[in-house]
Amino acid sequence: MANRKSIIKGIVAVVVIGGIGAGVWAWNTLNTSRSAVADDTTPLSKVTITDQAAIKHGAYVMRLGDCAACHTAGKGDFAGGYKIATPFGTLVSSNITPDTKTGIGNMTERDFFNAVRQGIGSHGLLYPAMPFTAYSKFTDKDMHDLWAYFSTIKPVENKVDENAGMSFPYNIRLAMAGWDMLFFKNKGFTPDPSKSAEWNRGKYIVDGGGHCAACHSPRNFLGGQKGGEYLFGGNLGEWHAPDITSNPHTGIGASSVADLMQYLQTGTDGVAVAGGDMAEAVEHSTQYFTEADLKAVATYLKSVPASKGQARKPLTFDAKTQQAGELAYEVNCSACHGLKGEGIKGLAPAFAGNHALLSDDANNLIHAMLKGTRAAHTAKVQTAAGMPSFAWKMDDKQIAGVLNYVRNTWGNGAVAIKAEDVAKLREDLKARDKMHSGK
Repeated sequence: MANRKSIIKGIVAVVVIGGIGAGVWAWNTLNTSRSAVADDTTPLSKVTITDQAAIKHGAYVMRLGDCAACHTAGKGDFAGGYKIATPFGTLVSSNITPDTKTGIGNMTERDFFNAVRQGIGSHGLLYPAMPFTAYSKFTDKDMHDLWAYFSTIKPVENKVDENAGMSFPYNIRLAMAGWDMLFFKNKGFTPDPSKSAEWNRGKYIVDGGGHCAACHSPRNFLGGQKGGEYLFGGNLGEWHAPDITSNPHTGIGASSVADLMQYLQTGTDGVAVAGGDMAEAVEHSTQYFTEADLKAVATYLKSVPASKGQARKPLTFDAKTQQAGELAYEVNCSACHGLKGEGIKGLAPAFAGNHALLSDDANNLIHAMLKGTRAAHTAKVQTAAGMPSFAWKMDDKQIAGVLNYVRNTWGNGAVAIKAEDVAKLREDLKARDKMHSGK
């Protein structure tokens, strides 16, 4: 009997300690005291702000955060409706115009702070596809000015059911409380006094508004960023965000600060050309960065410890496979990408010396072959190149063959792409099958 009582007391003690720990954890995560600096009386739809400097800076903060890319989808600026595919279902971005019926017009500034920096929205907890985990770094001033900017946005009535495409149990917003407790750090940016002001500004942008790790860091099965693999590259389902650490083989270690600045401002550094989600990021966000901020971001990224990626030796293929890949490249690719993979500067990416092509995750190349893609349209490079789809012209084996040729020629070396890899993405993207020859 004495032992039984001791066991029960032990279990109760563990439960109580666990409960206290969870309570403290939840308090630290969901504590909204940082938002106390914001007004909690006037809704956005009633706000009138005349400080033009604040509004202008708020517009810049909006560009840093890349709000337009995800909250604009043909219904008006910031009216939401942009679909975001996740491993747990499809999310649809919310309407963040000051409309009182379908937007955020009834939010006060404090509500706005809670949503942007802590993921606590008017309909409940937000999903991490909205990168509040990064926006938590925003300073109070940047947040005040962002609020001022949104007070100037035209209201648009556009009702959005944000999580209708999420399957059970992921459509339960309350479940995000557990996710937040596991992966969300509720605190602002802390400068490193041992580093320069430029380096700290770069880190503030990369880890805050730029939310680079949201795409460029790999995630675990719960959607949290994997520890110890910061900016090692991440799979976005249909695209791959490459390694942007200082690794000279698989990352940006071989690029100069000037190269990176040019890429972020124009969508190309003369070798690589941004496509897919990164083209949208350049188009809506990074091309608007000041020269000082571009340099700060590039300087910081160059300092990020290298990933573990190693340079790979070129694969060797049998003579028949090699000739087939070479012929397919010459017929279909060389007109734009050059006989020696040199590309067309500012228009078509080079394949020789382009480390972005050599990732073990080849989704970007396969995606481009199956669905086509286009480069970013920017103020300084206005002729955004387009890549047509080859899904109708090549089967899975042929696409794998030509990509293996590209990834293992001109000094390149990469793991082999299998026909099965192409087939899976063809199905996922609902790309068409190769056209029958009629024979």
